[in-house]
Amino acid sequence: MVLYFQSKVVDPPITIYMGKDKFENEDLIKYGFPEDIWFHVDKMSSAHVYVRLQPGQTWDDIPQAVVEDCAQLVKANSIEGNKRNNITVIYTPWDNLKKTPGMETGQVTFFNHKKVRRVHVEKRINEIVNRLNKTKEVRETDLMHEKIQREKVDRKQAREQEFADKEEAQRLAAEKRKAEKEINDMFDESQMHSNWRTHEVEDINAAEEDFM
Repeated sequence: MVLYFQSKVVDPPITIYMGKDKFENEDLIKYGFPEDIWFHVDKMSSAHVYVRLQPGQTWDDIPQAVVEDCAQLVKANSIEGNKRNNITVIYTPWDNLKKTPGMETGQVTFFNHKKVRRVHVEKRINEIVNRLNKTKEVRETDLMHEKIQREKVDRKQAREQEFADKEEAQRLAAEKRKAEKEINDMFDESQMHSNWRTHEVEDINAAEEDFM
């Protein structure tokens, strides 16, 4: 099961979710989306909390108020972290999560430790935790199926974009050929005409009229 929350400090609300136990956490690590951002209490056991952004967004697009919501939710769902003040919550994009052989279920490290941000949490704020808990939904979610469907959508969009790029390239090439033809026609000697007379004119007045 996966627990879903709505952070309504922004409009439209942002979806936050977390695994109910370490086995769901393992699936979340495996079947996350590119725009998912992972949150966890630093150096303590805690829930794995994710923010699901819109496709194309990055963690730079997360409002600070949503970061605070996630940090409070992580703290509240950490046995040790919930008892302490002045803890640190870390977060990173889903694609920076790394599993290595021998790791326990739900355990994770990072590909790039420099791509991890930290937020200080002075204390639990019940107002935030209670607000989020009021939006909680428990769902039986087939994470693998969701991932497969998402990848199908991504492949379709990639094909459509490739087709659009190809059509645009063909259009630009046709415009270039047309412009080059117009320039060549402009300097085609067979299409050029001269005002120079090929025979003499006896009547000078008639000749001048040609240039009036």
